[in-house]
Amino acid sequence: MSWRYFPEMAIWAVAILLRCWLIEIKPLHFDEGINGWFADQMTVNGYYSYDPTNYHGPLHFYAVFLSQTLFGREVWALRLPAMVASILSVWAMLRLREFFGLGVSRLAALAMALSPAYIFYGRYSIHESWQVLFSILLFHGLLGLWRTGTRRALFTVATGIAGLILTKETYILHMGCMILAVLTWWIMQRVSPSHPLWPMAQQQWKLKDALLAGGLSLLVIIFFYSGTFRDFRLLSGLYKTFQSWVSTGVHHSGHEKKLYDLAGPLNWYWVYLMGRYEWPALMGLLACVRYIFPSDTRFRYTAILGAGTLLAYSIIPYKTPWCVVSVLWPFYIILGGVLRELGASGARRWIVWAVAPLLGVSLVLAIQLNFFRYTDTREPYVYVQTLKDIERLTRPVLALAEKEPDGFQLRGIIMLESYYPLPWYFGDFTQVGYYKKDSPPTQWDADFVVVEAVAAAQTEAKFHDSYYKIPFTLRNSQEQSVAYLSARKFGGLLGGTPEIQPTAGAAQ
Repeated sequence: MSWRYFPEMAIWAVAILLRCWLIEIKPLHFDEGINGWFADQMTVNGYYSYDPTNYHGPLHFYAVFLSQTLFGREVWALRLPAMVASILSVWAMLRLREFFGLGVSRLAALAMALSPAYIFYGRYSIHESWQVLFSILLFHGLLGLWRTGTRRALFTVATGIAGLILTKETYILHMGCMILAVLTWWIMQRVSPSHPLWPMAQQQWKLKDALLAGGLSLLVIIFFYSGTFRDFRLLSGLYKTFQSWVSTGVHHSGHEKKLYDLAGPLNWYWVYLMGRYEWPALMGLLACVRYIFPSDTRFRYTAILGAGTLLAYSIIPYKTPWCVVSVLWPFYIILGGVLRELGASGARRWIVWAVAPLLGVSLVLAIQLNFFRYTDTREPYVYVQTLKDIERLTRPVLALAEKEPDGFQLRGIIMLESYYPLPWYFGDFTQVGYYKKDSPPTQWDADFVVVEAVAAAQTEAKFHDSYYKIPFTLRNSQEQSVAYLSARKFGGLLGGTPEIQPTAGAAQ
């Protein structure tokens, strides 16, 4: 094996290690629980019934379903598809060497491999890692059509577009930004031409190739959105989703970050996150100023794309921190471009001194966040995160279920305003019911009961059996809850004296 591939292999190995090591130490996030539940429903229904108000395409759900079918309902299996997509994103950055050179692509890929955001959300079973992967593939394909005009570039573009559409409704934003970046680049060329100027390559593909690429992409989109050709009525969700998306993204959503507003509609939340965690990307953002002036064509276009995408995400009021991964990656390329110019100007020996602190800070922050502070709500990336407290409920229930022959027939009652990710943790149980306050169960003596702490006294008065009482907090934004585990079932596992003894004449 040639040593020339060693840097790429080392970068990829680092990316794999940081995304896979101790993958189960973090409890499932609220959204992970919902995504896992959707995948579980596919076992019942036979396909994913696309809901346009869910704002996410079907691809991730099918990937999770496949992973859980192959490897079982394990936390690592639930997260495996997103991990793979995150790792492949690093590979896609390395493949950009065709257009930006080895040094730039390696730096960009290493920055992504060490990024606190790409690691943290690459260890989540959510859609964003797929969106990053397909965005880079589309970018790669567009540059390929521009520079080489090959048939492969055409199919890469088709793959990127289809993947984005299958992933998340924000595909319209990313594709729009790429188109507007071309228009902006063209205007800037009239004012301040780039040097050297990339001419448009002679296209080597034929009409039949375009029809094949477009036809295959359309077929894949229809296949997944129609529930594997089982319900073509679901295809209407492809356009209906935008009505819901605009309502959530533009109007009140509960995810606004007004703390970072400075003036008008512009919001600096993403820049704040870069300053807090993503120093290489922040330096890349600052370096975009270089490409206002006569500069390399490919880097100027990338700077326009990165700045335009950041601007679009900044204007939209809806902001959840995991969206930052869709903003960062172009700035890694820009940082590499500026450092490349410095190297060419004779300052090569200073590049390592400039880059090492940035990457070192990323690595330290990534390790702290992903392996020590992954539930610390003082970390901005830790958002609506389930706390380790949930294990006070899940560990004994799952341990008993695996120990007893009929363990997964335990009867459970869960009455919380917000209870995800519990439905995924208890997805193998056949007799667990989820209730709202206005429709409580008629029989309270179950094997385990979970209620909000404010309802504890009222609940305890209805018990006829003895119970262990275990307080816990599901997430920081939620009031404390209480779990009651039946002494009859859990006595041998927990030991000691149950805190709740039966009350004479307890109500049903």
